[in-house]
Amino acid sequence: MQRSRLGALALGTSALLGAALASPALAATDAEIPTFSEFHASAYQDADKQYIVNGDEPVATAGDLRAYYDRMVGGSEKAIENGLVVNTVGGVDDKWSASQVGNLTYCVSTKFGSRYTDVVNAMTSGAGLWEAASSRINFVHVPAQDASCTTRNNSVLFSVEPVQTSQYIARAFFPSSPKRSRNVLVDDSIWSSGSWTPTNIIGHELGHTLGFRHEHTRPEAGTCFEDNNWRPLTPYDSSSIMHYPQCNGTSSNLSMTATDRQGAATLYGS
Repeated sequence: MQRSRLGALALGTSALLGAALASPALAATDAEIPTFSEFHASAYQDADKQYIVNGDEPVATAGDLRAYYDRMVGGSEKAIENGLVVNTVGGVDDKWSASQVGNLTYCVSTKFGSRYTDVVNAMTSGAGLWEAASSRINFVHVPAQDASCTTRNNSVLFSVEPVQTSQYIARAFFPSSPKRSRNVLVDDSIWSSGSWTPTNIIGHELGHTLGFRHEHTRPEAGTCFEDNNWRPLTPYDSSSIMHYPQCNGTSSNLSMTATDRQGAATLYGS
């Protein structure tokens, strides 16, 4: 993936595997698949010492990275005709409880400095995309916690913090992620991503926090396969807010689609 405009929402540790296992339709030979040692050596770790895979998804430990590698190498293609897709853990949907999804509290770090208000506004508008899709989804900013906004702050569910990296524009987490991984990290490049607005970039990342996977992991995309740990919610949508444009996506601005809203309502209720 090249990091042009939003041309990649992120560059992650899956790049090496992606070259060999980008699609289940493009089978890799054993010689093309890196060993785990090679994959681990090339893995990018962010400021929190977490590995980043699939562009913008954190993996907490080397053991978790090994499990991810094993899934990528050993995974087989799913024959699925309809699928927005939700992450699964042990075959169970990776989602918030009905009570928690209505109270997704977060802080925005004051370390954003002059961009603090811009990030607050982007979070509000990005969250609003999903809140409009399901009345049960409610992201709640807690300004009183902004001065101590880290993953160690137990007064909020997650934190929104600045990061300086050339590896991704922003990255998030899944509902099943441990507390120390529950943050949305935002690089300054979010303000210079052309037609990819901060609202839509944040909307994509907040999709992950709700449990939604990259749409391009589905066989219909024909490339950028990640793994098989997901369940279909809607028909395949190449213009989904969760679909990377460089992975045969057709969105011109990473905006939310009617199918995205349908998937959110299917998972959490309308």
